[in-house]
Amino acid sequence: MSIAPESYIVRGATGDWEIVVGLEVHAQVTSKAKLFSGASTTFGSEPNDNVSLVDAAFPGMLPVINAECVRQAVRTGLALGARINRYSRFDRKNYFYADLPQGYQISQFSDPIVGEGEVHVELANGASKAIGIERLHLEQDAGKSIHDQHPRMTLVDLNRSGVALMEIVSKPDMRTPEEAGAYLKKLRTLLRYIGSCDGNMEQGSMRADVNVSVRRPGAPFGTRCEIKNVNSVRFVMQAIEYEAQRQVDIIEAGGTIDQETRLFDPNKGETRSMRSKEDAHDYRYFPDPDLLPLEFDEDFIEAARQSLPELPDAKKARFTHEWGLAEHNAATLVGEKESADWFEQLIDELVAKTGQPIAKIAAKASNWMLSDLYGHLNKAGQNITQCPIDPARSAALLALVLDGTISGSAAKDVLEDMFATGRDPLVIVEEKGLKQVSDTGALEAMADQIIAANPTQVEQYKAGKTKVIGFLVGQVMKESRGQANPAVVNEILAKKLGSS
Repeated sequence: MSIAPESYIVRGATGDWEIVVGLEVHAQVTSKAKLFSGASTTFGSEPNDNVSLVDAAFPGMLPVINAECVRQAVRTGLALGARINRYSRFDRKNYFYADLPQGYQISQFSDPIVGEGEVHVELANGASKAIGIERLHLEQDAGKSIHDQHPRMTLVDLNRSGVALMEIVSKPDMRTPEEAGAYLKKLRTLLRYIGSCDGNMEQGSMRADVNVSVRRPGAPFGTRCEIKNVNSVRFVMQAIEYEAQRQVDIIEAGGTIDQETRLFDPNKGETRSMRSKEDAHDYRYFPDPDLLPLEFDEDFIEAARQSLPELPDAKKARFTHEWGLAEHNAATLVGEKESADWFEQLIDELVAKTGQPIAKIAAKASNWMLSDLYGHLNKAGQNITQCPIDPARSAALLALVLDGTISGSAAKDVLEDMFATGRDPLVIVEEKGLKQVSDTGALEAMADQIIAANPTQVEQYKAGKTKVIGFLVGQVMKESRGQANPAVVNEILAKKLGSS
């Protein structure tokens, strides 16, 4: 399949087709208890350990709303720049889940907690795009059916039954797999920043239902298919690519698209039919009689707003406009809250050690972190939270470079030792004799020696080929076994060659 990112087109045998994508993201709310019971939400417990009488739907057991889940949903809505509905209510979604004991799901239909908002994403070609949010509502998760533990029976684990989910529904604004991937990454970043969901897709705490359709450019929307429970960004993009081509092939062969629910097989890289797709009326929603509506006052919403940290877009703007970081560096650093926090700790430590303003040192520090430090982390298969060097010792190393104590190349050797041993950088510098020579008397003597030994290059310099000074600096560095301060050497040579 050929996709042109600028025009969002799939090239078919009979002409061009446009992909239309919307995502319904289910994000598990960060809370110690479930949405309507006090049962634990701890991941990895033994099957059916975290099940209350409410979760098991024992007769007479009534749901009680978890206020923390509501607060987290409101905080998430605010982070999305969305409207917080002052009035919302819960509904019963009448659909049989084999692993949801009630026989229905408590969700929200006509009156969700959060209304419209938008997420801004950045694409690989440098473009940005706003993806609309339709709504965010709270609902309970189902349990898990296990089919491979017994030869004749299906087992049920109800640990997830009743766990609070935020369903974040986008508008059908995405037109390429890349846009969908960027949206999902940005959404996960936002949730992690504010702490309303851990975003661990591999553990099932965040997953996406992917709605895909195709149409001729500018035509009305086509029939959509929903790909259920996709649990990685890469799989979401692969599923869209395959499904769009599948639909184009069917239509161009004279067939029609059935509205259905499908599953994505990551091993085969293809989707397969699961069941016919239901519409809202098929679920026979009605207000849950056991739960009162939710009504928020301004104080509650404002308290939720004040609890939000600096969000990634605002942090990126500060890093670029105030601290002078390159756009790419800033975007990479704010992509994960842990990396942004680590970098800010590094800057605080560096300012304290050098006394230099942030704007003068931040760009150099970001280049070092993303190149040198991340190079070691990637090689070791680690992330920034597992880094064996803390921001304080990293700042101590960078301070030695900034004040001219060691060269940039020597700093790489010191970092390698620090990464392996965790030792203090100054101890390593002293032990290995890596301090730069900045004594002008000693360096002038070396410069005189090099000038006398290279008359051809000296004449070239005087004839206007000033770049040859780089060769002479290199000779002094070689003579000093790499310990001369190159900036001082350059200055000395330029002065001597200009006056001779």
